[in-house]
Amino acid sequence: MNVLVCVKRVPAPGSRITLTDDQLHIDTTYLGFTTSPHEECAAEEAVRLVEAHGGASVVLTLGLEAATEQLQSALAIGIDRAILLEADAEAWDAVATAGAIVDTVRAEEAAGTEFDLLMFGNEAADSADYQVGVRVAEALGLPCITGAKALEVLDGVLTAKRQVTGGTEVFDVGLPAVVTVREGINLPRFASVPGRIRAKKKEIARRHPADPTPVVETLRLRVPAVQQSETQHLGNGPDAAPAIVDLLERLGVVSR
Repeated sequence: MNVLVCVKRVPAPGSRITLTDDQLHIDTTYLGFTTSPHEECAAEEAVRLVEAHGGASVVLTLGLEAATEQLQSALAIGIDRAILLEADAEAWDAVATAGAIVDTVRAEEAAGTEFDLLMFGNEAADSADYQVGVRVAEALGLPCITGAKALEVLDGVLTAKRQVTGGTEVFDVGLPAVVTVREGINLPRFASVPGRIRAKKKEIARRHPADPTPVVETLRLRVPAVQQSETQHLGNGPDAAPAIVDLLERLGVVSR
């Protein structure tokens, strides 16, 4: 089976976000980047499906040249081929991004590659818009399952499980299909040194989608205020016991 997995370059978890002077962009001078965590799991799942059923896997992202780092990370764990939609990702909303992916899927089909499964992360770690996978499925007329935590393919049928309050939902759909997965569906493997070397040697296909017509204007960005915390030293050893009791009384945890 042929699998296309779409990933996104996002700031590394725990990074301190600072803005440019005009407050319109994130200052990336000292910012680390990674693949969105849900999409790391999607790439791992794509590799596992191809290992189990044969075929080939392709990873795709939209961004500038720096985004090849995330494509190479996917290639290093076993993805077969990579496509970079070379564009400034900041100018692209979910509608435009989905449109560019749809155009790429159709171009791949015209070139002889038909995908049985299109995989996305359930939502991007930065924008959390939940839209791209669903919009791609709608445009291509394919069934779509979101929030999957388990996948299985048997005789051309995709079975996906999604956790809900109090239980699990199970979906069976015929292929081709679109699925968005959640972090925890698997444990992504670490790329080996030989895998990273092979990834560096693989050619990354580049496409240049037309710039979208802006539909939203950014007025300014705002970094949320950092929550402050403080520590109070109540004493040492047995001498601290009365102070702890007084504190618990003030908090309403105990009463005399």
